[in-house]
Amino acid sequence: MPIADAIPGRTRDLGGFSVARVLPYPKRRSLGPFVFFDEMGPADFPPGGGIDVRPHPHIGLATITWLFAGALGHADSLGTAIDIHPGAVNWMTAGRGIVHSERTPPAQRELGHHMHGIQTWVALPVADAECDPAFDHFPADTMPRHSADGVEAVVIAGSLWGLTSPVSFPHPIIYAEVRLAAGARLALPAEWGERGVYLVSGAVQVDGAAVETGTLAVLDDGDGELLATADSLLMLLGGAPYPEGRHIEWNFVSHDPARIAQAVADWRAGHFQMVPGDPEFIPY
Repeated sequence: MPIADAIPGRTRDLGGFSVARVLPYPKRRSLGPFVFFDEMGPADFPPGGGIDVRPHPHIGLATITWLFAGALGHADSLGTAIDIHPGAVNWMTAGRGIVHSERTPPAQRELGHHMHGIQTWVALPVADAECDPAFDHFPADTMPRHSADGVEAVVIAGSLWGLTSPVSFPHPIIYAEVRLAAGARLALPAEWGERGVYLVSGAVQVDGAAVETGTLAVLDDGDGELLATADSLLMLLGGAPYPEGRHIEWNFVSHDPARIAQAVADWRAGHFQMVPGDPEFIPY
């Protein structure tokens, strides 16, 4: 079978805002370095409404925010304060520890807005798990774009189609937004490592096997080919798996359960540096 696993998004209500949780999944905890994958929305917020994720901590991972519509404000314990819009990348490296919040920007909150996007976590290699925290913002016009034969793609991380993302990550990774016209084909070579296709909208097949909307189709070990049977939007993700497993507890990721226990104790004791000017936080 060309599709080794088909993982449906499971709805989670985050208080007036729903996400489809894809990873982790009981039968597949990760895909390449990816350990967490959520589709946010689509959702329509009335004037005065929006997202308010209070400051919370992370260790051992990098988070990636990618929007199709709307805007999201990011603030963190490094002093970063920036809004992200569709086509741009917010890449936050937690390393030994960072605290951040995510909130709807004032302009969108005042007017009401449509929100839709993807949020993912990638585990850091063991050698980099305790690196200094960092935040990088890449404007939409700096992201490499592939266009050929009915395929329009943005390379978010890694190298694909002879293009390399400006995002630096110390492990083999592939991550892209892909839009296909009906009838377009896309090769999915085994040399990319573990590969998954998450169908946001439209209709596609992998070697003749249909992929359901809102589902992550994980390919088998062989080469594959994607065929769009309607205009489609999808996320392509994967890369090389890690030799060590990863544990996830709340917002913490590590190969070592003792490190997660220490992070929990540090958060409870108030040992993390907090977001400047924001007294709120999410308790463990």
